[in-house]
Amino acid sequence: MRAVVADGAGGPEILSVQEVPDVEPGPGEIAITVVATAVNRADTLQRQGFYPPPPGASDVIGLECSGTVAALGEGVEGWSVGDEVCALLAGGGYASRVVVPAGQVMPVPAGVDLVHAAALPEVACTVWSNVFMVAGLKPDETFLVHGGAGGIGTFAIQLAHALGSRVFTTGGTADKLAFCADLGADVTINYHDDDFVQVVRESTDGAGVDVILDNMGAAYLGRNVDALATEGRLVVIGMQGGTRGELDLSRLLAKRAAVIATSLRGRPVEGKAAICASVVEHVWPLVADGTIRPVVEQTLPLDDVRRAHELMDAGSHTGKIVLTV
Repeated sequence: MRAVVADGAGGPEILSVQEVPDVEPGPGEIAITVVATAVNRADTLQRQGFYPPPPGASDVIGLECSGTVAALGEGVEGWSVGDEVCALLAGGGYASRVVVPAGQVMPVPAGVDLVHAAALPEVACTVWSNVFMVAGLKPDETFLVHGGAGGIGTFAIQLAHALGSRVFTTGGTADKLAFCADLGADVTINYHDDDFVQVVRESTDGAGVDVILDNMGAAYLGRNVDALATEGRLVVIGMQGGTRGELDLSRLLAKRAAVIATSLRGRPVEGKAAICASVVEHVWPLVADGTIRPVVEQTLPLDDVRRAHELMDAGSHTGKIVLTV
């Protein structure tokens, strides 16, 4: 099979497509003939040597894919060879074939083609599990997502808006913020020009927001707590702004608020299967009826993986970058 191989750790230039041994499904696994995969920030971190795969996972980069069922491992039921699927992966997506635990394989939502389906698993599972399963965002609450024009942000805006929350987001350009508004963001904040804490306070009559989904980590820790409402929940899923920050616990205590740090990739198989099942039940109907759509800015062939990583590193894209196999 063909797969992207990294020659050490470094920039996009270390990536190349090579022939590697085929993979076969073990008990409880499904082999997928990959049609497309998507590029995530975690992929660039793995390329740089900062985010190794969990034990037992493929060394090949790639946290999601779409394609057709190629083979079923022992004990797998409910799927047939040829079924169109998408999957949440611990690794291995940048390849023509991948094996994945059956619980992490999902049907492609009705009305979505296989290429665009590759842009859904990671963002859908990340947003649903963190914002709704963990933080418990309710329809009458307010929600702030940082980096609203990215893959996670574009999906989070749409889902929170669809389920009845008031949505705030940050972004770096007027065009990106306009796009976020079109997706359903009620309040958009240019982080170059405005202090998001001040805007949140002014827009909520001083109350703050109930849930924040943050990918910046240390750089935003204190300000995120300032922006939280009483009994608010801050969910940290990334560390683009560093890993160490100061937290004034008295502010957190005064608000009876919570800071939660989570990751998806390293969770047990059973936990990821439960998330995927919940996504299929609660989120896929909204994708199927057009309420939520995958946002894909650019589609490139797998052979252009270096270019795809250059685009991700630059951060100027909106939504997802998809690689077709």
